[in-house]
Amino acid sequence: MDATELSFGVVILLQFSIGVSVNGFLLLFYSCKFCASHKLSSSDLILAHLALGNTIIFLTGGILETVSAWGLRNFLDDVGCKILMYLYRVARGLAICTTCLLSIFQAITISPSNSWWAGVKTKLPRCLLPFCLLSWIFNMLIDIDILMNTTGPKNRSSVQIPLYLKYCSSISISAKATLMIAIVHSLWDLFFVGLMSMASGYMVFVLARHHRRVQHLHQPSSSPRAMPEVRAAKRVIALVMLYVLLYGRQTVMLSIILNMKEKSLLLVNSHMVLAFTFSAVSPFLVIHSDKRVKTLWKRKSSVSNTNPS
Repeated sequence: MDATELSFGVVILLQFSIGVSVNGFLLLFYSCKFCASHKLSSSDLILAHLALGNTIIFLTGGILETVSAWGLRNFLDDVGCKILMYLYRVARGLAICTTCLLSIFQAITISPSNSWWAGVKTKLPRCLLPFCLLSWIFNMLIDIDILMNTTGPKNRSSVQIPLYLKYCSSISISAKATLMIAIVHSLWDLFFVGLMSMASGYMVFVLARHHRRVQHLHQPSSSPRAMPEVRAAKRVIALVMLYVLLYGRQTVMLSIILNMKEKSLLLVNSHMVLAFTFSAVSPFLVIHSDKRVKTLWKRKSSVSNTNPS
């Protein structure tokens, strides 16, 4: 293993460790909250679902990349490749669906009481759990091609998708089928990216208008920065901006990789490291903006520092 491969191995291992720890912490926090009160608030339910999707991403694709980065190859058979790659793709779809749901929910939450969305506010919480279940169903259906087209490691000459070279392969299929699958997945992702972008733009518009209206108020408690809804909206906008930027980066870089005659190992490794960035960074945005989680996180960190093992 040369210096470049060692560097990628260290980076992916750190990313995996941090991602699993932070997302696991959020899952544990919301699980304990649910056990204590036997229910979760609407936003907590969505954030718990996002943390679950991120955790699955690291426990499937994250483990594969980490193990592969440290030199262990050909460690999966056909069944292992199909299951882990399928779960990874489903969890990736859950992340974008849940982020989209969070942005729409927050946009409706902060909408004025006299707007058209006022009637939807009371009905929306009852729709969140069914939407989460439907997101599982739809993503499991749309990614069913992974179960049919993914196998264990094969000879490089038979592989069509360069990102699967290290631990899994894609069996040969027709060019038309490959193009159709790529179009379906792209349209699916773009649909949710478009929805969350519009919801974020609406939130920016509402927050700007609200800020202008309260500028003449002098009470600190009336400041929009102190309002929980505003803090939550800013958190969601940050999450959406992060996802959209990373999605754009992924689309451009993947297009470059697929059209390269000579595959660059450095570019492929960089692409895979950045592919987990949203799942690793998004929980920190949640922790930073949620006082309950932030307080517990600091308490756990202080206990760990005062009682080193």
